[in-house]
Amino acid sequence: MSINRNEFTLLLAAKRRPAATQRQLAAESGLSLGTVNGLVKDLQVKGLLEEGRITAKGMAELKPYQVDNAVIMAAGLSSRFAPVSYERPKGLLTVRGEVLIERQIRQLQEAGVPEIMVVVGYKKEQFFYLEEKFGVQIVVNHQFASRNNNSTLMMVREMLGNTYICSSDDYFTTNPFEPYVWQAYYSAEYSEGYTKEWCISTGRRDRIESVTIGGSDAWFMTGHAYFDRQFSQAFAQILVDVYDDPRTEGKLWEEIYLDHVDRLDMEIRRYEPGVIYEFDTLDELREFDPLFLQNLDSDIFDNMVQVLGCSKDEIHDVYPLKKGLTNLSCHFATNDGEYVYRHPGIGTDKMIDRSAEMAALALAKKTGIDNTFIYGDPQKGWKISLFLKGARELDPHDPAQLDRAMKLARKLHDQDLVLDRTFDYFQESKKYEALLREKGQIEVPDYASMAAQAARLDAHVKADDARVCLTHNDFFNLNLLIDQDDVLNLIDWEYAGMSDYASDFGTFVVTCMLEPQEAEHALTCYFDRTPTPQEHRHNMAHVALAGWCWYVWALQKESEGDYVGDWMYTYYRYAKQYLALALAEYED
Repeated sequence: MSINRNEFTLLLAAKRRPAATQRQLAAESGLSLGTVNGLVKDLQVKGLLEEGRITAKGMAELKPYQVDNAVIMAAGLSSRFAPVSYERPKGLLTVRGEVLIERQIRQLQEAGVPEIMVVVGYKKEQFFYLEEKFGVQIVVNHQFASRNNNSTLMMVREMLGNTYICSSDDYFTTNPFEPYVWQAYYSAEYSEGYTKEWCISTGRRDRIESVTIGGSDAWFMTGHAYFDRQFSQAFAQILVDVYDDPRTEGKLWEEIYLDHVDRLDMEIRRYEPGVIYEFDTLDELREFDPLFLQNLDSDIFDNMVQVLGCSKDEIHDVYPLKKGLTNLSCHFATNDGEYVYRHPGIGTDKMIDRSAEMAALALAKKTGIDNTFIYGDPQKGWKISLFLKGARELDPHDPAQLDRAMKLARKLHDQDLVLDRTFDYFQESKKYEALLREKGQIEVPDYASMAAQAARLDAHVKADDARVCLTHNDFFNLNLLIDQDDVLNLIDWEYAGMSDYASDFGTFVVTCMLEPQEAEHALTCYFDRTPTPQEHRHNMAHVALAGWCWYVWALQKESEGDYVGDWMYTYYRYAKQYLALALAEYED
């Protein structure tokens, strides 16, 4: 025997409200009284209902629709929620007196969901307590930094059945979960006017047929989803089939579903406004919970208040800036202006001398090379700077701007500045290599041969006995900002130190990915003349050593669980090419 949707709905109503009248069942189920009258007769004939009560046979008919479990996705970085997410995952924030993920777990358990899996990644240890407190199962996603949330569902694919798919940072004002669900759905809310959300188009019986990003007067995807067993089986197989395709890495699971929407049957579940809340920004959350910041235990906001002399209530317009390879940064504003908060990245305490960085920043500000610096903590590594509104990055491929960058480098090198820190590309690479070897053998093809080349080239460079001065050592276009007054600022002095003058040229060529002819032009701009053969080989050697140093740095960063993306290959490529070229200039 099988039941239809209306029968399913009425059986559930009878289960929730035993011995109810038909009028009461109509109110409970949302079906019309006439429909209920007919259904009651049919269900009694089938032996599923008796005197307004669901029978054992009726319960057996509901069994295939009973929820098996829930997956709460809590692995992501929540980068849009900077800087709060720098200290704790978004799902662990306290909103209106409750921790977001705890509130959701309680709602699932109150609905009778028997098993809850929390998939964690970023700051995973902060979620572990949930296992003891609520009896949930913790699943660790080791790919959270390099893939989108498709990796979370890949981790639990064998446990998908009748499963709720939830986000740890959603807030439901009323409990949306149920112990029995008819079929797979995605929750949705209606937007009057334009929305940038994912807008749903439906077909027969409310089946989701397509989704467009952005639309007007439309239902849009929000909140949780539900997979029934048929959907779970089909989706899990599709996920396995496409997982190793490089194009899949950055996709949300919803995108994979929509790529195969013709094979995956999912309907829309509509909710009234005010039930589901997704907080994309700090300002959105503060609108929902005006006391959020006042009640937030945050060293970051305490730092802002202490340095700028503002109140927490003043802080607004908070949003993440482009993530750097070493640190995380966000924009924020107060009544007095706009600022950038820099938060140290993973493992930087082992790699960067923060005291030297702050001393270099003070020198750079004093000489007018960096006018943005306000304050930095030499122990913890955080920093507050002015936000240069309307600033643009220098274009290293524009000859005039390239010339301007080289002139600024020369200006820095000609200053009579002394910093109590030395910087040497080859020695830095050895430090990163030592950190790598703490984790075991470096099993990278051609690493050993390239390391030997770097050592040989470093010996040639040292024999040149070149000029030592204060260098920036992260000298490239992302750190060269032109403000609204056309003033060029050199920011981010983490690697600054007393070094060979050619160090900044080396980094610039590598990180700006200059072509050989552009590198030649840059060197001419730096000297304001044609370089001598000795100057040429010395500077090209520093391109090789910079590439090598940052390549080993990238290997170390990824060994710590960070993800540097395409930069690792860029560093490798320049190290490989210029090690050979520079050695040829010295040895031939």
